[in-house]
Amino acid sequence: MTTVPAANTIQPSLSVAAVLLAAGAGTRMGYKAKSLLELDGVPLIRRQIMALQGAGVAELVVVLGHHANEIAPLLKDFAVTLVKNPNPDASPISSQRLGLQSLSGQTDAVLMALADQPLIDTQDVQQLIGAFEQRPEGTALLFPRVQGQPGNPVIFTTAVRSAMLASPPAVGCKQWRQQHTPQVHAFDCDNLHFVQDLDTPEDIDKLRLSSVRQLQWPTPTPP
Repeated sequence: MTTVPAANTIQPSLSVAAVLLAAGAGTRMGYKAKSLLELDGVPLIRRQIMALQGAGVAELVVVLGHHANEIAPLLKDFAVTLVKNPNPDASPISSQRLGLQSLSGQTDAVLMALADQPLIDTQDVQQLIGAFEQRPEGTALLFPRVQGQPGNPVIFTTAVRSAMLASPPAVGCKQWRQQHTPQVHAFDCDNLHFVQDLDTPEDIDKLRLSSVRQLQWPTPTPP
């Protein structure tokens, strides 16, 4: 398996946990696991984990679902907690809450990340954590905003985690943000990595044209 050199881990002043969501079916991608797409020979799911851990994330839960049997073997060499959503079609909220429930709750903040963001790297995660560390007083949740477009990952206090889990099952990150706008802060920046994700084959083509980065599906393993 091709790997990329691990970046020097930078320890933020806050202790940060992360939930990485990779439970989707990839319906608009032909029912393929988007996180298995490879950039420079490395699956996106592995790149995301290396970015998070390289940025000093202390605890990481990866939520799998439809393609768990394909993804899980690629993660055996990482110190992460794997959980499988038994009903990933219910909604992305169910995966969010399952990931939050699986955290120890012993950190200062929680970062919610998506496995299909192809260009997120350690520096991007550090930038987001740094913005959270310097957030305005009263901010409980921070999200990146690029040219007016909200992006991901998002980061929030463990008090927000507890509040989400104490809310009805239909409440996830988006719903909590909508209900608590005075405690939400948009981190405005020009980093396009935060707003680039993959939903359709056309998104792969757009990425190639905009960044000259080519994504490839993994070569099938011979029977």
